[in-house]
Amino acid sequence: MKVNIYYGGRGMVDDPTIFVMGKIQEVLEELNVNVTRYNLYEMKNTITTLSQTVTEADAVVLATTVEWLGMGGYMQSFLDSCWLYGDKDQIGKVYMFPVVMAKTYGEREVSLALANSWEIIGGRVAPALNAYVDDTTEFEFNSDYVGIIENYAETIYRTVSQKRKGLPTSSQAIKNNVIKDTINFTPQESEQLSKYASDDEFVQTQKKDIESLASIYKELLTDEKNGGDHYYIDSFMQHVNPQCRVNSSYMLTITDKNKNILIDASGGRVNVSFGENPAADVICRMDKDTFDKLIDGRSSFHKAFMTGEMTARGNLKTLRMLDELFTFTA
Repeated sequence: MKVNIYYGGRGMVDDPTIFVMGKIQEVLEELNVNVTRYNLYEMKNTITTLSQTVTEADAVVLATTVEWLGMGGYMQSFLDSCWLYGDKDQIGKVYMFPVVMAKTYGEREVSLALANSWEIIGGRVAPALNAYVDDTTEFEFNSDYVGIIENYAETIYRTVSQKRKGLPTSSQAIKNNVIKDTINFTPQESEQLSKYASDDEFVQTQKKDIESLASIYKELLTDEKNGGDHYYIDSFMQHVNPQCRVNSSYMLTITDKNKNILIDASGGRVNVSFGENPAADVICRMDKDTFDKLIDGRSSFHKAFMTGEMTARGNLKTLRMLDELFTFTA
């Protein structure tokens, strides 16, 4: 028989849960039970991988301390990993014994939360051990309390060895409905995913990739909303100054959009298109933000060049004529 104990407290010296876990482990080992204890506060960076250890046990003891409200983040993260990465079929065979000690109000509520969570994940819920402890030293030296804890450890042994059954519950029904909408992974896939999730470097890389993709899609949607490629052409054609007579050619490169806009002005006519013209009188380079400022009238070609937001080479006197050729207003 194998029993795993998962401790969700913070490891404080006066934590009564540590004493209770030690006494339970002592009794179970006297009964030749293989007991392994996991201190979640020491394994906070690898909690997601612990769901794989659950399936190796016949029973688990989820032990935590209520210090101000609820079960605490470490235990919640462990339960999350069991739901996301655990093998539900195997967890369904594992008994869970809640052990909740409280130095404030709420031990029964946390015990109930643990039971409901484990049932929804798919496991078997066994009787709980709850207590309010005001003075840890007095609690440890109370022979009646110690006897209750030892009897509880024996209950763990009998429940698992006799494979006691339980009646169906509504939580199990909820689990059956909820799990229909989840992706079914093989045990190997779950283990691999849990390792990835515990790798901070991998997670941060994934977040950056997602943010980058989200930014790309946002730009694509913005361009589409503005008219797609026509946005770049129409922005100029709709603001041509018919009074200006310029005979020059320009190539504007939008660096982060990989677009080249050609502007040919001759004899009072202006033509704007996409393409390349290395022989243009002026070749400008700018990013999309600078381009938007120009066509919105929040900046000018001369100002963008002087502030360094836009670079240009060629006949710079001709560059200033762009501000006269197009009338952009804010």
